[in-house]
Amino acid sequence: MSTIDNIRNFAIIAHIDHGKSTIADRIIHKCGGLTEREMKAQVLDSMDIERERGITIKAQTVKLNYKSKNGKDYILNIIDTPGHVDFSYEVSRSLYACEGSILIVDSTQGVEAQTLANVYQALDINHEIIPVLNKIDLPASDVTKTKKQIEDVIGIDTEKAVPCSGKTGEGIEDILEQIIDQLPGPVGNPNENLKCLLVDSWYDTYLGVVILVRVINGKISKNMKIKMLSSNQDYIVEKVGVFTPKPKDVIELNSGEIGFITTGIKVLSETKVGDTICDASRDLVEALPGFKPSKPVVFCGLFPVDSSEYQKLKDGLAKLQLNDASFSFEAESSSALGLGFRCGFLGLLHLEIITERLEREFDVNLLTTTPGVVYKINLNSGKKIDLQNPTSLPDPTLINSIEEPWIKATIITPDQYLGSIIKLCQDKRGIQTNLTYSGNRAVISYELPLNEVVFDFNDRIKSMTSGYASFDYEITGYKEGELVKLGILVNSEPVDALAMMIHKDFAQKTGREVCEKLKDLIPRHNFMIPVQAAIGGKIIARETIKGFKKDVLTKIHGGGATDRKRKLLEKQKKGKARSKQFGRVEIPQEAFIGVLKINKEK
Repeated sequence: MSTIDNIRNFAIIAHIDHGKSTIADRIIHKCGGLTEREMKAQVLDSMDIERERGITIKAQTVKLNYKSKNGKDYILNIIDTPGHVDFSYEVSRSLYACEGSILIVDSTQGVEAQTLANVYQALDINHEIIPVLNKIDLPASDVTKTKKQIEDVIGIDTEKAVPCSGKTGEGIEDILEQIIDQLPGPVGNPNENLKCLLVDSWYDTYLGVVILVRVINGKISKNMKIKMLSSNQDYIVEKVGVFTPKPKDVIELNSGEIGFITTGIKVLSETKVGDTICDASRDLVEALPGFKPSKPVVFCGLFPVDSSEYQKLKDGLAKLQLNDASFSFEAESSSALGLGFRCGFLGLLHLEIITERLEREFDVNLLTTTPGVVYKINLNSGKKIDLQNPTSLPDPTLINSIEEPWIKATIITPDQYLGSIIKLCQDKRGIQTNLTYSGNRAVISYELPLNEVVFDFNDRIKSMTSGYASFDYEITGYKEGELVKLGILVNSEPVDALAMMIHKDFAQKTGREVCEKLKDLIPRHNFMIPVQAAIGGKIIARETIKGFKKDVLTKIHGGGATDRKRKLLEKQKKGKARSKQFGRVEIPQEAFIGVLKINKEK
């Protein structure tokens, strides 16, 4: 195995909005990847949503040529990674394909939670790290303080940290020189059998599935027969290329290089991220240590507002899945909402982006049910089942215990907000595991149940700290919890779309709030409607929506009026009982949205 000196593979990691994509733009421009005319802001972000929100969702790669001050020519392979917690699996796969990382820290804000999470991921796989202090052109920039924070909180030496500005381009050349000097070249042997890491894959309308690969040993060329180790399937390479950032065809990819191949695959699920690709004609190589497959952690129902748009929604979901293997969906029906889909997401931002893309790209009006997580149900028979939808919970007498997913949360906050954050975490059943200080900022670690966090935790933290606190989490595993299914009954009929899993201690309060909200939102009918919250067969809260009262006595005058009045009222009473028995209660869309908002306000 020899080091390939003229190549540097590195990832760009940082907290959300600290300037990863902007610095990638400047590096591309400096190395002549694109002409002045072709340049635009966030050149690597291809989706409209990425541009509008200023976030990166998909990790992107670029191959650049750079002539160093030492007179040698180098090949730089950059991977720009997402900063948001929902897409951390994108970060992990990118890091495996590189030997080093550039850590970008906003010099006006300092170290944030996501910075920590990504750096630790990089250190775990022995990456060399170059700290870069961005946004030095801003008046609030404090380089010395940020350096001290990096040393205190992360523990990296900042002697060679590079101050720069993605906006003005200052310090970009220093970053490139540091990459050449500090980061190691890839290790590989071009003469050995082919061994490749599948870093990413996406669907292209014209080419089918495009596979991003990092060649470890050997070389991959056009018309070569390759094998995927996980599925044991053979394919013929139809196209080999690199991104400069524009796609450019090449004859072959050698050891240490990152590029893309196409093999005529039409289904994204055939290409598993982290898989090993080898030469089909040679002996099998040992598989590379793969990534953990991304598993959906948040589930919610998506229903079309107009039932005639069902097919449109189905087509839209299928198309989005072509480009996003971490997103899953299956058909489900609800008595209240009709036909729709149960969808799995990596987190709430992921959910938000998918629903926004459905509404924007496929023109579907959506109704989303309350997001929930996957529970593990241990039955008395010893069988274990995964529960995504509360409506399919087995009978409580058959259940031995219910386990829920827990997370390890890291929150970094200015210390004046510490009290309110600790209170919030305690309200969410959190267990504090650590508290340290760096200057006037506190770093708190908490263990929390995921279902308490998944809905609005991040928003609440942001609002109570004026946006200064940052939050990051990783799933640690499952713990047994006292969980119950809170069912909502309208006119004695269970409304499956409003059912939710909830901790026993909060059930009564939430049940009462939901009933009160529905009482205001469901319109009055000709008959009285009871709205109830129940756990199993036990009613824990109730509200009544009064029926319209029609005056049937106005025209009665004269003798024997009392009897006639009584008869008419009896008749009306029977009619009301009959309509209550057979009448259907129309639950408007606002009612479902109103219940979602309750959860948000808690």
